[in-house]
Amino acid sequence: MPDPRRLPLWAGRTAALLGIVLVAFSLRQAVAAVSPILGDIRTDIPLSDLDVGWLGTLPPLLFAASGFIAPRIARGLGLDRGIVVASLLMTAGHLLRAFAPGIAVLIIGSIIAFAGTGIGNVLLPSIVRRYFPDRVALLTAVYACVVGVSTAVPAALAAPLAEQAGWRFSLGIWSLTSVGALVPWVVVIVRERRQRAADPVTVAVASPSVVIGLWRSRVALSITLAFSTSTILTYASFAWLPDMLGDLAGTTPTEGGVLLAVTGLVSVPGALLVARFRNVGWLIAVGVVSFVLGYLGLLVVPTPLTLLWVLLVGLGSILFPVCLVLINARTGTAAGTVALSGFAQGIAYALGALGPLLVGLLHDVSGTWTLPLLFLIAIALLAVVPAITLARPGLVEDELAR
Repeated sequence: MPDPRRLPLWAGRTAALLGIVLVAFSLRQAVAAVSPILGDIRTDIPLSDLDVGWLGTLPPLLFAASGFIAPRIARGLGLDRGIVVASLLMTAGHLLRAFAPGIAVLIIGSIIAFAGTGIGNVLLPSIVRRYFPDRVALLTAVYACVVGVSTAVPAALAAPLAEQAGWRFSLGIWSLTSVGALVPWVVVIVRERRQRAADPVTVAVASPSVVIGLWRSRVALSITLAFSTSTILTYASFAWLPDMLGDLAGTTPTEGGVLLAVTGLVSVPGALLVARFRNVGWLIAVGVVSFVLGYLGLLVVPTPLTLLWVLLVGLGSILFPVCLVLINARTGTAAGTVALSGFAQGIAYALGALGPLLVGLLHDVSGTWTLPLLFLIAIALLAVVPAITLARPGLVEDELAR
């Protein structure tokens, strides 16, 4: 365990720092690389709107399952080996999708890639606390920024890569980044094999009473609600924003992919601000207002201010880094961090699976994007509750002790 005093970032933990950044850069590629090139995929693999809806629903479903599986993986293998498993699954998933002969293998590859992503989602906050207890907020904000970039890069490059080299290359190329993320963690494991033989953090996480107690924690439930709001809106965008913009604003698939990338990039500076704000209630409120204004703009006047509305939707995504920081900031122990991470992300991603499905269903029923956009506005307004409750300080462990 690193000394809790404030140390230089590179003080005996350079490999861990590099590993955190590289894993974070891999966490959204499998999700963001698909929707901009659906048209190209459909030329080889027939995909119905229901198939597209399922592909959009798989990420939060697998992330939800990972929220409950990842702590067990960490208990059995250790946090570092758990991250290695996550990277291996992401790599295998990317490659399977790239060589998929039909919809079945495409879905299986997606399931594997998303399972790896979900495990990484849950374990990274705990790894940050383990290696950087003196800079938890800063490192959490940094990796949240990198996650935003990992959303933007494949979304922007997917269509151009597919145009130049085919959609299979466009999907498979991201396996290189998840392979690269393995290297620093192998270094860490080799160097600290004895220390990792018994991991007290993951053993403590296994206590069922801790997870059950989170249902009675105001802090845990508030973070979970904010995370759920962010997840529903984010994965609805991953699945449908390029199509929505094409219908409402006449954008091309490449333009739609770039605009989807913009939503990821806009959240990056917001993530850096999170570490400096004591009252995160204001940041959650900014996210709510931004989401509502962005969706209203697309509903009422989609052109010529399309970019402005997309920027506002992207700014609303500040809810994601806020929740990541809160998972560490509102827990006082490493065990509490792992427990809250699995609890909040498991529930949030389970609810997030409804986003792509309901948006697709509402669009099919109405034939327009009006009902889907009204649904997204209503979901955004739910985060008003945690904006109020999380404005007050409090730790999960203190609530459970009472």
